[in-house]
Amino acid sequence: MLSARRAALAATLTAATLTGGVIAAPAPASAAAQLIANGTFDTTTAPWAALGQTTVTLEQQAMRVQVRQNVANPWDAMVASPTAAALNPGKSYTLSFDAYSTAAFTAKATVQYTATPSSNQSLATDVPLTTTSKRYTFPFTAAQAGATAAEVTFQLGGSGGTPVVRFDNVSLMETQTTRPTALYVNPKSNPARWASENGGRPESGPIMDAIGSKPIFDWFGNWFPDITKAVDTYVGAAQAADKLPMLVAYNIPNRDACALFSGGGAGDAAGYHAWITDFAKAIGNRHAIVVLEPDAIAAAPCVADLNPPKNPDDQYRMLLDATQVLSTHAPNTWVYLDAANATWRTPNFMAEKLVESGVANTRGFSVNVSNYLTTAVSEQYAVAVNGLLPGTVGAKKYVIDTSRNGKGPYEDDTPGDNWCNPPDRKLGTPPVRQTSGAEYLFWIKVPGDSDGECGFIDDIPAGSFDPRLAMSLITGES
Repeated sequence: MLSARRAALAATLTAATLTGGVIAAPAPASAAAQLIANGTFDTTTAPWAALGQTTVTLEQQAMRVQVRQNVANPWDAMVASPTAAALNPGKSYTLSFDAYSTAAFTAKATVQYTATPSSNQSLATDVPLTTTSKRYTFPFTAAQAGATAAEVTFQLGGSGGTPVVRFDNVSLMETQTTRPTALYVNPKSNPARWASENGGRPESGPIMDAIGSKPIFDWFGNWFPDITKAVDTYVGAAQAADKLPMLVAYNIPNRDACALFSGGGAGDAAGYHAWITDFAKAIGNRHAIVVLEPDAIAAAPCVADLNPPKNPDDQYRMLLDATQVLSTHAPNTWVYLDAANATWRTPNFMAEKLVESGVANTRGFSVNVSNYLTTAVSEQYAVAVNGLLPGTVGAKKYVIDTSRNGKGPYEDDTPGDNWCNPPDRKLGTPPVRQTSGAEYLFWIKVPGDSDGECGFIDDIPAGSFDPRLAMSLITGES
C-alpha cells in the first residue's frame, strides 16, 4: 500500500473526527442518512483526497481524476474520502456512483476501515469502467471491526496507462433495518412533474392534489438507456426519504403482444436476462415493491400470431427466470407477478401459468393493472386464482390496481373502447395497505398516462401523460 496514504487521508478529516491524533468513531448512521459527505461535487471535490499517482480537480460538477503515471498496483493511484458517520457492523449498505474513463479498464472500489490495515474491507469490488458514463451499484455488509471509522476509495492503478476518470453522484447509504410502512411519493412522477412545470394552468392544482401527491408506481423499461442508474436513483431517493419504493418491470420480449400499443421490450431471452439482472442488482438489498411484467402471462398466447410467430412457452420461461433473478439479487423486494384481470383469462388458465412463470418465487400476484374493473370483481378473481394454485405453492398475497376503477369499466361494444382511454372513468381508492383481502390497493397505472393512441383521446402515445386524461379521472367526466 501507499506509505503516505494514511497521512494524506487523515488530513482530510475534520478536527471533530480527531481526538489526540487518534481517529474517533463517529456516531452510528441512520438508515436514511447519506454517508458520503460530498458525492455531487457541485462546487468542490473536498473531502476527497488524491493519493499516490493521481490528481483531483473539479470539472463541470464532477470529480476529475487524472492518473499521472502508469503504476502496477490499483492502490498506487487512487482517491479516498472518509464516511460522514460510522458504519454499523453486520448491517447492509449500498455504494453507488456514476463513472466513466478516457480508456476502458477495470478499476476497484472499496469501503474499508481507516484505523486498521486497509485489507480490512467491507467492500472490495471490480469496476469495469467504459468510455460511456454508467451507474454502478454495489450492496455489501459492513465487516465486524473494532474501529468503525471508514473510507471509500476508488483505486485506478494497473490500467496500463494514464487514464482520466470522472466520478459523480457518489452515494453510500445503509439499508433500512425494518421495512418502511409508508409508500414513496415521487416528486418527479409524470403528474407531479407536469403540475410543477405548468403552475399557471388551472388544472395544475387539482392534478397535483388528486394524483401527483399520491404514491404511484414508476415504470421501468428499455426507454432508459442505463437501467441501473434509473432504478438506483429512484430507489435511493425513496430510501433517503425512509419510504418504500414501488417499481414496475416492463421489458419482456414481445411486450404487449396482443394490442401492441406498448409493444417492444428486450430483443431476446438473453437480453431480457441481462436487463432484469441489472434491474434487480440496482435494487440490491434495499426494500422495494415490484410488479413484474403487466399482461405478460395473459398476452403470451398472442405471440404465436406474431410475424414471425413465437413460442408462448418461452414467455413463461423468461418470467420464471426473472422471478429467480429478483429473488437472488433483490432479496428484500416483494415481487408480485402480474395475473391480468378478471375478464381476460380464466382463473384456471392464470393459476396454471402463474406456476409455470415462477409465482412460487414471489410474494404473490397483481390483478387489474391498467384496467377499470371494480375492486369487488378483482377480489373475486384473485380469490379464485389463489384457490387453484397447487399445494406446493400455496395461497399467495395479491394486490389490486385501483388507479382508474372508481366507476368500474366502460360498457361499450366497440373493441378496445372499454380498456383504451375510455371516457367518463374515475380515480379509485387511493393506495393503502389492508389487513384482509388484497394486501394492497395500489395505483400501479399512472393516472393520466395514456393507454395508447386510442379512445376518447387518441393522439397521445402509450405511457405519455396528458392533463385531459388526468382531469377526466378526477372529475369522472370526459
